[in-house]
Amino acid sequence: MVTCNTLILGLGNVLLTDEAAGPTVVAQLESETAPAAQLRFLDGGTLSFTLAPPIEECERLIVVDAAAMGESPGSVRVFEGAAMDRQVSRPATSVHEVSLADLMDMVRLTERLPARRALIGIEPALVDWGDGLTPAVTAAVPQAIAQVRALLACWDAQDGTQP
Repeated sequence: MVTCNTLILGLGNVLLTDEAAGPTVVAQLESETAPAAQLRFLDGGTLSFTLAPPIEECERLIVVDAAAMGESPGSVRVFEGAAMDRQVSRPATSVHEVSLADLMDMVRLTERLPARRALIGIEPALVDWGDGLTPAVTAAVPQAIAQVRALLACWDAQDGTQP
C-alpha cells in the first residue's frame, strides 16, 4: 500500500455552477504547489465509495466542498475533526454530504479514518446548470486556498514536520 501524507479532496459537480467550488479550489491549489510536497490532490466529483481507499491510505485529509451552512454566499468555514463529522452528518447541507457521511463511516469501520481531517465548506450562491462559479464563490476561492494552507501549516507545526 502506498501512503501519502495528506489527501486534499475536492468534491462537487463542475456542471452545476457553485457546486464546482471544491474541484476548482483543489485544481488551483495543485497548480500552485511544488511537486515535491507530500500532498495528493484528487477531484472526487460527486462522490462514490471508490474514494474510500485513497482516504484510508492517508494520514491527513482535507475535503473542500460547497456546503449550505446558512451563511452569505461565498462564506468559507473550516470544520476540523469532530466538528467535520458533525457537519457532514447534518441533513441536506449539500447534494452529496450524506454520501460523504456514509463514506466517512465506511472508512471509520476499517479503523483507518485519518485522525487529522477537516472540511472546508464554501456557501454557494447558486447551484444550477452552468459552467462557472458565481462572483461570490469565485471571490471565496483564494480564501479557501488560504484555509487549506493554514491547516497544513498548523498540522505540520503540531506534528513537528516540515511542509
